[in-house]
Amino acid sequence: METTFVADPTRLIVAALCGLVILLALIIKAKFQPLIAILIAALSIGVLAGMPVSMIVDTVSKGMGETLKGIALLVGLGSMFGAILEISGGAERVALTMMSKFGEKRAPWALGITGMVTAIPVFFDAGLIILIPLAFSIARRAKKSSLYFVIPLLAGLAVGHAFIPPTPGPVLVANILGVDLGLVIGLGLVCGFFSMIAAGPIWGKICGSRFDVPVPKQYQEAPEYDESKLPSFGSVVSIILIPLFLILINSILGMFPEGSAIDAIRPFFTFLGTPFVALLLATIVAMFLLGTRNGYSLQELEKVMTKSLEPTGLILLVTAGGGVLRYMLQDSGMGDIIGNAVAATPLPIVVVAFLIALAVRVSVGSATVAMTMAAGIVASMPIVTTLSPLHLACLVMAIAGGSTAFSHFNDSGFWLVKSLCNLDEKTTFKTWTMMETIVGTTGFIVALIVSFFA
Repeated sequence: METTFVADPTRLIVAALCGLVILLALIIKAKFQPLIAILIAALSIGVLAGMPVSMIVDTVSKGMGETLKGIALLVGLGSMFGAILEISGGAERVALTMMSKFGEKRAPWALGITGMVTAIPVFFDAGLIILIPLAFSIARRAKKSSLYFVIPLLAGLAVGHAFIPPTPGPVLVANILGVDLGLVIGLGLVCGFFSMIAAGPIWGKICGSRFDVPVPKQYQEAPEYDESKLPSFGSVVSIILIPLFLILINSILGMFPEGSAIDAIRPFFTFLGTPFVALLLATIVAMFLLGTRNGYSLQELEKVMTKSLEPTGLILLVTAGGGVLRYMLQDSGMGDIIGNAVAATPLPIVVVAFLIALAVRVSVGSATVAMTMAAGIVASMPIVTTLSPLHLACLVMAIAGGSTAFSHFNDSGFWLVKSLCNLDEKTTFKTWTMMETIVGTTGFIVALIVSFFA
C-alpha cells in the first residue's frame, strides 16, 4: 500500500496517544511479551484512527517485511560471527593485547576501546559476559573498586552497540531514513569516540572513587588465560574490520560521478560493500582463521553457529513489531501531523529526533523499539526529504543517542549489569543509568554540532 490514509487530525492524535498508553500499560503493568504488546498497540492505533481493515492488515504485513529485509541477515550473521569470536578467544585476545599496550594505569582506556571494537560484531549482552571477568581480574590486582574498570568496558560496549554499523540498531535507523551506511559508520566513530571517553575513563574514575564496589565472589578466582592458545591480535582485529572496510570503500566510491575512471571497479565493490555480503565474508573468514585454525572442526563450528541463532528470533520479531508500529503511524498520516508541529517549533530536527527516541526509551525501556519508533516518526516528516546526507546521518546518531540514554528499571541491560556486578538498584541507577545517559547525550551533542555544518 503506497497511499496515505487521511483522517481527522484530532482523531489521529487521540488514536496515537491511546496506542502509546496501551503499549506502556501492557509492557510495564501487565508484563505482556513486548511483541504482543506492540502488535496490540499498533492495531489499536489503526482501528481508533478509522483506517480501513484491509489497510490495517496491509500495513502490518508491510511493516514486518520492510523492517526485516534490512536487518534479518545482519542479525543472524552477526550472531554467528560473535559466537566464533567468543569460542576462539578472539575477544580475550583483543582485551589482553590492549591491556599490555596501555598498562594497568590506562586500563580504563584499554577496556573502553576493547568494548567499542568488540561490540561491532558481538551483541552487548554477549560482549559483556565475555569480557567482564577480565575487568574484574584487573580490579582485583589493582585493589580498586570494580566500577573503576567495569564502567569503561560498559561504555565501550554501549557505544559500539548504539552508534557503529553493522550492529543492527544504527543499520535499522539508517535503512528507514535512507542514509548511506558508510557515512553513518564514519560519523558513528566520531560520536562514539567522544562518548566512550566521557562515559568510560572519565565517568568510570568518578564512579570508582564514589562507590567502593568489591569484585563479586564468583569472580574472585578469575581464570588465567593461556595466551599461547589465543588467536593473534592482528588477525582478530583485521576480521572485525572487514565489513567496516568494505562498506566504507563502497561509500567512498559512490561519491565519484558516473563516467569516471573507477566505473570499472564500482560494481565489484558495490557488491562486496553490501552490508550482508560484507558480514558474510567476515564470518566465512572467521570460520577458518579463528575456527578451524584453532582446532575446531567444521561440524563443531556448525553446532556453535546454529546455537548462536537461538536468541535472534526474539530480537527480529520485536524489531519487526516496532516496524509495524512505525508504518501504522506513517500510513495513518500521523507523521505529517507531527512533522507540521515540528516545523512550527524553533527546535532543530536533530533535537526533535533525540527527544522522540528518548521519550520512547524512558517509557518502554527497549532501545530497539525506541530506535524503530523514533526513526519511523522522523522518516514520515516531510522535512526529512530536504536534508543533506550528512544531516540525515546526524539524525541517525541523535536517534541512537536518545535510544541509549536513561536506561532504568524497564531495561533488561539495567538488571544484567546489576546482577553481574552485585549492585543494589540505587547504585546501579547512579552508575549504569548515568553512564548510558552520558553515552547517549554526548553522541547526540556531537551529532548536533556536526548538523550545523551539514
